[in-house]
Amino acid sequence: MPRTALAIRHVPFEDLGTLDAVLRNRGYGIAYLDAGIAAITPETVSAADLLVVLGGPIGVYDRDRYPFLIEEQRAIRARLDAGLPTLGVCLGAQLIAQAMGAEVASTGRHEIGYAPLTLTDEGQASVLAPLQGHPVLHWHGDQFEIPHGATRLAETPGFPNQAFALGDTVLALQFHLEADHTRIESWLIGHAHELAAAGIDPGRLRSDAIAFGPGLALTAARVIDAWLDRLDA
Repeated sequence: MPRTALAIRHVPFEDLGTLDAVLRNRGYGIAYLDAGIAAITPETVSAADLLVVLGGPIGVYDRDRYPFLIEEQRAIRARLDAGLPTLGVCLGAQLIAQAMGAEVASTGRHEIGYAPLTLTDEGQASVLAPLQGHPVLHWHGDQFEIPHGATRLAETPGFPNQAFALGDTVLALQFHLEADHTRIESWLIGHAHELAAAGIDPGRLRSDAIAFGPGLALTAARVIDAWLDRLDA
């Protein structure tokens, strides 16, 4: 039986992207749960060999407006309590942080575009090491605190908490490794209002995707392969 990778998706275009091929090459069968449509239960989420919680344009604190977040949070918490492999990206990382008891809040500003990370000493010794100096895609306005017991791995100017790990089984990334540069137009369309409100030129993002996207895809594969190697060890 193939191993199963279950991805919680909040908007259609923010999917596994380039990580799809990485996971399939590792022998994972892939399934999606679309938040707000599919039932997200502790039983379903905990049954998968790997859970990936993807990004989206809402905040973890928007429970009154988006009640499905309550059940999603409960399911993620159950999986974390069971010590099962979990990867979070952007909103997904924030949901993991909150489930672990850390604060997540709006910063009142945006970090959108391709730019490099600065890895902490722990980050340089982690699976994120290949990312040092390589631009990744940032697209967020919220920020998580580092949960108790977790290790801070990366930062950018103004956003000191860009990634954390809990042992080898939990990896939470504020930034996007998975974004497929050949499909960046769907991001520009889907987030058109946010880009306009922040005064960001989609043309710059489009050209940066062409310049940095291919390298990011290769580096992302190295990162996720290294993380999966640790899970398999």
